[in-house]
Amino acid sequence: MLQSLWRQMSSRDSRTTFKSDSGKNAGTAALAWPQFLGQSPLLQLNRGQWAILFAAWLGWGFDIFDGLLFNYVAPNCVPTLLQLTIGSPEAKTATLYWTGLLTSVLLVGWGIGGIVFGKLCDRIGRSRTLLLTMVIYALGTFACAFAPNIGVLVLFRLVASLGIGGEWAAGAAMVAEAVPDKARVEAGALLYTSAPAGLFLATTVNSLIAGHWLAGSPEISWRFVFLCGLIPALVAFGVRLFVKEPERWQQSQATAQPARLRELFSPAHRGATRSGVLMALVALLTWWSCNAFIPVVAAGLAHGAATAQGLLANQTLVEHWKTTITSFFNTGGLIGTLLTIPAAKILGRRWMFALYFLISSLMLTLTFGIARAADLQTWAWLYFGVGLSVFGVFGSFSFYLPELFPTRLRATGAGFCYNSGRLITALGPFLVGSIAALKANALEGAFGVLFVVAFVPLLGLLAMPWVIETRGRVLAD
Repeated sequence: MLQSLWRQMSSRDSRTTFKSDSGKNAGTAALAWPQFLGQSPLLQLNRGQWAILFAAWLGWGFDIFDGLLFNYVAPNCVPTLLQLTIGSPEAKTATLYWTGLLTSVLLVGWGIGGIVFGKLCDRIGRSRTLLLTMVIYALGTFACAFAPNIGVLVLFRLVASLGIGGEWAAGAAMVAEAVPDKARVEAGALLYTSAPAGLFLATTVNSLIAGHWLAGSPEISWRFVFLCGLIPALVAFGVRLFVKEPERWQQSQATAQPARLRELFSPAHRGATRSGVLMALVALLTWWSCNAFIPVVAAGLAHGAATAQGLLANQTLVEHWKTTITSFFNTGGLIGTLLTIPAAKILGRRWMFALYFLISSLMLTLTFGIARAADLQTWAWLYFGVGLSVFGVFGSFSFYLPELFPTRLRATGAGFCYNSGRLITALGPFLVGSIAALKANALEGAFGVLFVVAFVPLLGLLAMPWVIETRGRVLAD
């Protein structure tokens, strides 16, 4: 079976990978090393191109910041809105269930917003869409601070998710079109480093507010965390003032017909759409099924470790380990994101995805299947490995998906591929949370379900023959 897979992938590679990203002959992968280790193409960007990259970087970073705030405050937010005692067995079970459900709601809205605003982005422009989506998700997150019950919280999260989903397509398309072809991989990976930065910011904000300033008032601390969600709206107006539309998009608008969603399924683009959707779906399903529960798992591990030592796990201790384990995960994600640059240039896009998916499966198997009895510090290092692979692979989508489509269809196509998978992915966190909540020991239930998630990346390996290789391809107009 593996020999057959190799032959299929190699035969496709032979049609598309005769050139490296610089356009020079690349008979062997080793020839890419001097190019990668030499002068970075990013150093050749002008001030306007850096401004566009920085604006998109901020937009996506705050996107992740607002999107994941709920997961950090869930252990305090959910019991408060349901009038349960924080830290009680009933509260832990309810938190698992509602974390899964709210994450699924976020992903559904994220998927819808990504498709709708991706299409709108090809119509009205990249920077306008970036501004609009940032304001929507900032206001939606800010409103969560005033939710009187769980139903209203769900509504506000849905509003925020529409903007969160729409922002990515605008930022990725804008960066891909603004930078030279030779800098596209580096710029795309650099753009996605804002994701771990956004998670670091969310971790820090929650740690300061819930773990220190209001550690004695967990029933209200989560509201102040949500108030910080308004910050991106202030940044968005600065983005609009200093960032212009890419010339490539402006030229396309002068002559091209408006993009239509159904074109993605035409013979000319059907293969690209399938390739993008398959890779994004596997990565998204894996990431969200395990990442959404990091704060819950970390809190449970902290409580368990304290109990084993005859200690009381206070709020400060719990928030400390949530911050520590999440920070290890984010650091792994940051490094993994940057490693997509040499992986994409040396191995090509297809083999890069295969490598990341293989390591993802191995790390999840080790973390949730073999090392359950590990101490907290070991768990932190395990999550570093999970972040390196499960999180790191997303550094590739910022350059890979825009490469699949022409300018007039770029945001529509990239937005559809990246976000349609979220509609299916939404089932993952809901099932993980629901099944885990049925177990007598909610934490053990979460481990068992997350171990099954380790097999999801293997589906990505089976999909490799249908993945289009774009190494050496000039961005199509």
